[in-house]
Amino acid sequence: MVNSQWSMVQKLWTIDFGLLTPPLPHFPLHYIYLHGFASSRNSAKARDIGSRFAQIHTKLKIPDLNLGDFSHLTITRQLKQVAAEFPPNATPVTLIGSSLGGLTAAHLGQQYLQVQRIVLLAPAFGFLSHWLPKLGDEKLQRWQQEKYLEVYHYGEKRCLTTSRSASTLPLHYDFVTDAAQYQEQYLQRPIPTLILHGKEDEVIPIQASRDFACLRPWVELIELDSNHALGNVTSEIWQAIRLYSTPSI
Repeated sequence: MVNSQWSMVQKLWTIDFGLLTPPLPHFPLHYIYLHGFASSRNSAKARDIGSRFAQIHTKLKIPDLNLGDFSHLTITRQLKQVAAEFPPNATPVTLIGSSLGGLTAAHLGQQYLQVQRIVLLAPAFGFLSHWLPKLGDEKLQRWQQEKYLEVYHYGEKRCLTTSRSASTLPLHYDFVTDAAQYQEQYLQRPIPTLILHGKEDEVIPIQASRDFACLRPWVELIELDSNHALGNVTSEIWQAIRLYSTPSI
């Protein structure tokens, strides 16, 4: 279901919560935020959402998906890492994922019944089909041959002290071969899903989320006047998270 009118969500927010921001439910819930590709747990979006959860005294886990080894990052590794963060009992898990973290969250929701709700921020559906062509055939072939490619890393740009460019880290080609197996067509579990995507997204075109939502009636898509970073709509994102992450009781 596609909803390009944010006012509808704002109306629901007012009806359900009024103008205040009460804490999320006190019954057991487990919230995890997954940052994007070549980002970190200290990204602007992660800090903003983490701060808002802290203000309402609700715990939000934000694992570092780089694991100190971005060079050998794969989606499979991310899936295993995040699943290990799930509580050992049957406590429901809500995942909030940004970009590649959103794609990872979607596949976790497919694989684990414990995941009962997901919020996806500009999810990286069709990630390889959007990213690899931008590299060009020559660079892609060189990556296959040499095994490593220098990738701009937003999360590490301020702390690298090596001789390489102060904003890049090497990434092994295994990332590509691994990611190729995680196709959207396999995401068929009817789990409540909210997608927030910028209409001016220059990294993952909003059409990717439109196509995903139109085939899945359990998915709601909200289109925002923003780009991939969604930096100008943080308040709207938080309101949507607050509304959608609260199960009906």
